[in-house]
Amino acid sequence: MDHIVTLDSRQEAALQAVADKFVALHKGDTMKALKEMIVLNGRLQEQIDASSAPHRVTR
Repeated sequence: MDHIVTLDSRQEAALQAVADKFVALHKGDTMKALKEMIVLNGRLQEQIDASSAPHRVTR
């Protein structure tokens, strides 16, 4: 991990609310929610990597 984020109590409460909604979306199955989050993060990282990769110029 490159960066550690410190949250204040308001940010922590907002994050907890979002996490609760995400788990509720998966009918309370935290493992299923975690697995989906890992997949989503992987896809986002692939998009970031693709957009930041040097572009080749073709003629």
